[in-house]
Amino acid sequence: MRGKAIDLTKRGMIMGIVNATPDSFSDGGLHANANQAVAHALAMIAEGAQIIDIGGESTRPGAPFVEAETELERVLPVIRLLRKKWDGLISIDTSKSVVAENALCEGADIVNDVSGLREDPAMAELCARTGCGVVVMHMHGNPRTMQQNPTYQDVVREVRDFFEERFQSLTRAGIEPQALCFDPGIGFGKTAAHNWELIENLGRLGIRNRPLLLGVSRKSFIGSRLGNMDLSHRSWPTVALTAAGRIAGVMIHRVHEVRPNHDALRMSEAILSAPVHAECSRPAIPQGE
Repeated sequence: MRGKAIDLTKRGMIMGIVNATPDSFSDGGLHANANQAVAHALAMIAEGAQIIDIGGESTRPGAPFVEAETELERVLPVIRLLRKKWDGLISIDTSKSVVAENALCEGADIVNDVSGLREDPAMAELCARTGCGVVVMHMHGNPRTMQQNPTYQDVVREVRDFFEERFQSLTRAGIEPQALCFDPGIGFGKTAAHNWELIENLGRLGIRNRPLLLGVSRKSFIGSRLGNMDLSHRSWPTVALTAAGRIAGVMIHRVHEVRPNHDALRMSEAILSAPVHAECSRPAIPQGE
């Protein structure tokens, strides 16, 4: 990530979400002020976040388009202030190259593009030129249209094929392979059934030895599975999905609540690193008289 090598061979990472927006589905308006947003970011860092993802445009289903000028007004003060206080990894959540370029100039390290670098033709060239890290997400349509009858023949195969196509196109455009990370886009142009099929097959989605990022935090498919759409009831199910995702090999987890997800990540890694014994000793079974 812009000269910062990340070792993901054994330990996964938490990406903490900072929505500098008035209308994000989970925390819209809570961190619209730059000082509030940075205070929230620093609190997440203290709880174990190693990446802070800052966004100025809601990508919830049906969210309205936000002009670049508005997006810049929302995110640049946050990035500028956070960079003065922290030297860790900052991600800009945008599909606009002008927003990404200004964010990178202010100290961001990663571009997290929900369009998979397809919406803005200048985005791939910018990422190649700057050497930033790149999160390539799969989305059916765009936030305004993505939930209008999303249809797949085989959602797992199609998402994986999309990753392969993006890898080839973006590396041909000059982006280094090691800069790329892939996100299946849970909830972005997918039904609840599609989301669960992807989660059940996370181990099949990785390509070219590149890491996966999973963003499931507080999303509505959790509520639909549990039969309770109350947003406040989705925190612990998110933790369960983080643990399951790490067991399946996902190395970066984008979440709203850092500490419980960070702890779930580390506990999952403790399980994965536990020694495996060929034979298990069994206690003797008492025999009857």
